[in-house]
Amino acid sequence: MTPGSGPGRGRHATAAHRPASEPAPAAPAVPELSVPGPSVAGMSDAIVVEGLVKRYGATTALAGVDLTVAEGSVLGLLGPNGAGKTTVVRILSTLLVPDEGRAEVVGLDVVRDDDAVRAAIGLTGQYAAVDEYLTGYENLEMVGRLYRLSKAEARSRAGELLERFDLAAAAGRPAKTYSGGMRRRLDIAASLINRPRVLFLDEPTTGLDPRSRLAMWDFIAELADGGTTILLTTQYLEEADRLADRMVVIDRGQVIARGTADELKAQVGGQRLELTVTDAAVLPAMVEALRPLAVDEPLVDVQAKRLSLPVSGGAEVLAEALRRLDGSIHQIFDVGLRRPDLDDVFLALTGRVADDVPTDDEQPAEPVPTGGAR
Repeated sequence: MTPGSGPGRGRHATAAHRPASEPAPAAPAVPELSVPGPSVAGMSDAIVVEGLVKRYGATTALAGVDLTVAEGSVLGLLGPNGAGKTTVVRILSTLLVPDEGRAEVVGLDVVRDDDAVRAAIGLTGQYAAVDEYLTGYENLEMVGRLYRLSKAEARSRAGELLERFDLAAAAGRPAKTYSGGMRRRLDIAASLINRPRVLFLDEPTTGLDPRSRLAMWDFIAELADGGTTILLTTQYLEEADRLADRMVVIDRGQVIARGTADELKAQVGGQRLELTVTDAAVLPAMVEALRPLAVDEPLVDVQAKRLSLPVSGGAEVLAEALRRLDGSIHQIFDVGLRRPDLDDVFLALTGRVADDVPTDDEQPAEPVPTGGAR
């Protein structure tokens, strides 16, 4: 494992790059949670976004997004499907023009200086954008030449990346013969051909098997430790927890929380008493029986037959809960205490889990070719 790629990289590896937080006003939709105010641009910010608005007809995909990303750091942009994450990435990579607000990447305006922005960034979209009829080697060489690398440099860089992404053995095969995971790795390699100062990774490990995903995490951490600024969108909460220095949670086109993973978890707070039952019909009665032990509103997942209860205390709370449920003990499949994780943050902030059904919030009028930013 490369240095800094282990769990919790974002909480200690690049602390020097973290921008200072502002006082946190309350979020109107979730008043029990603290939502920091708009980010303020600093001298070392590689990405600055202020008041970003994007509409698709009557649908508002972004409703005034503010964020900054410190140079050399990793920002995790989190949110349910349809929250607006991909729209933010498309605007920052010059594939879309915002209706209101402004955005800068390495000091360049994404609208006025779009050509210069494209020369400084790399982008991996949600779907692999490779030429199926070219070989893996030819794909990377072509991208390098489009970036105006010399033929020798493009070929050298292609060989280096094919080796790094474990594609050297398939370098001479047409990309249409690659598996989905291989195409994904080739696509990410193409986004790195020009050694970008800023890298946008829009759900980069989608379609990768667990082994390839772990290898990708190591490589992303290595890039960040080498000084590359990364904006990462993901629905793998473990991925964000492991890689991101700071996180911004977005829902329905608005930023609803920001901070480190630990700060977001602290907002949810305390312990979680979790029960899984054999019959979802008993959940309402259990909620009422256990409500006096809760420090906040219980969360019920009927489909998973699970009850999550924010509590204060340890084993004594668990014992008291079991005493209160004595008559229903035979209907409990599993019970335990745990600390909150990013899943709890999602549920508490948005009322939805990360992989909820997509909404229309970020559906463009027509498909946008993600390869266009290379």
